[in-house]
Amino acid sequence: MIIYGLNTCTTCQKARKALEADGKDVTFRDIRADPLSEAELAKLIAEFGGRLVDRTSNDYRGLNDWLKNSEAEAQISAKPKLMARRVIRDGDTLYLGWDDEVQQALLKQ
Repeated sequence: MIIYGLNTCTTCQKARKALEADGKDVTFRDIRADPLSEAELAKLIAEFGGRLVDRTSNDYRGLNDWLKNSEAEAQISAKPKLMARRVIRDGDTLYLGWDDEVQQALLKQ
């Protein structure tokens, strides 16, 4: 299982701790330190589209008009921190976020 996120994200840390406490083998990948390849990013965009971009962040507001009007792939490639929502890969299944639905799907009940 891989969590894609930011080391500074407290929700990423909570997700990792909960999954490890549940006995899962978790790898964390900081997308700032180790950016996604074009193929990896394309797969995430295909799965989640624009929901992958955090449009409420200061980083998004700081983008120039050209990038704001670009596709999510260009935005995240230019500024990986825009992918503030964590993505969890469990085998071939991808999950976006760490809400109740994702927790129910990944944690033992």
